[in-house]
Amino acid sequence: MKPGLKIVVAHNRYAAASPSGENIIVDAEIAQLRAAGVTVVPFLRSSDEIGDLPAAQQALLPLSPIYNRASQQALADLLRAEQPDVLHLHNPYPLLSPWVVRTAHKHGVPVIQTVHNYRQVCAPGLYFRDGHVCHDCRGKVFGLPAVQHACYRGSRAQSAIMAATLAVHRGTWRSVDRYIALTSAIADHLRDYGIPADRISVKPNAIPDPWPTLATPGSAGPAGPAGRGFLFAARLSPEKGLGLLLDAWRGYAEGELGTLRIAGDGPLRPLAESVAASRADVTYLGPLDRAATLAQIAAAACVVAPSVWHDVLPTIVLEALACGRPVLGTTMGGIPYLVGDAGWVVEPEPVAVSAGLKAAHAGAARLATTARQRYEESFAPDVLVQRLIDIYEEVAT
Repeated sequence: MKPGLKIVVAHNRYAAASPSGENIIVDAEIAQLRAAGVTVVPFLRSSDEIGDLPAAQQALLPLSPIYNRASQQALADLLRAEQPDVLHLHNPYPLLSPWVVRTAHKHGVPVIQTVHNYRQVCAPGLYFRDGHVCHDCRGKVFGLPAVQHACYRGSRAQSAIMAATLAVHRGTWRSVDRYIALTSAIADHLRDYGIPADRISVKPNAIPDPWPTLATPGSAGPAGPAGRGFLFAARLSPEKGLGLLLDAWRGYAEGELGTLRIAGDGPLRPLAESVAASRADVTYLGPLDRAATLAQIAAAACVVAPSVWHDVLPTIVLEALACGRPVLGTTMGGIPYLVGDAGWVVEPEPVAVSAGLKAAHAGAARLATTARQRYEESFAPDVLVQRLIDIYEEVAT
């Protein structure tokens, strides 16, 4: 490793009311880099800060995705003081804005961005609206369909601002020195956007091994006997596939597949509560913190990730593998890349998910060792942190 490697990590944290796997990943990556001897200087903002901003800044907040003066001044001061080798950007919205790329380049600092969603093209970053996959804004200079459908936060006005942001910053995004694509699917998305292949590195996220905090004296380890039943733990929103999962589940007699536990919060919470009230084999756990979520993963036989959007890299899949729990996922986004041979991947439709549930119910226990091995070989920090350091050094030279 280059002596004295110094990295600024820039990230706008998602609000605490909307738990984000991206926040977890950024925090873990900072800790992993520091443990490897890299000097990390965080440049973090949080959406929770918005209510406490001075009145003048709040008045300008609608334009913040395009340009946030306070953040650019603070970043410029930080870059002058720290003289970092690289700026590593994660989420820039709403309090940083993509302008941080321009600010870093103005100070001679190369920029890497980890791409966690499709926000270079799609206003909400999901390629999903009204219950289906949507690519209407792909290839357009201005995302008028996003405005027409109020894709960003259900507001045409906010969608117009985000569409304008993407138009203004098309050149900004194309000036990023290196992109980190979490999966091959994201690499395809970036190439379609016009990013040359030699400026894209595929590197999934690493998560710290959760097992030491879960193990009890005498336990058989993460690849030992699996727990019981299925676990769905995600934001309860349409794109995460809770409705699809419950449609498939209700095709079986009560108790035929064991039990299904649902953890999370969001607009589909009433659906989760209703099904749990009507079936003894379904339990709604409510929103859980990370420690409680990991405990539920360890207690399950199989984790279900039935996304119906191009889910980039759902952290719950990595956590399941780390706990030695196979995954039933769909063919969407990065899920097949993550699951590999440690579970089942099916089409996002009720018949296919129903068949997958039956197969997983019968075979989950046999894949515990495979799931844990996949984590250790592909997603453990000691595997991926060095790969990230290598990328930093390539860009910094």
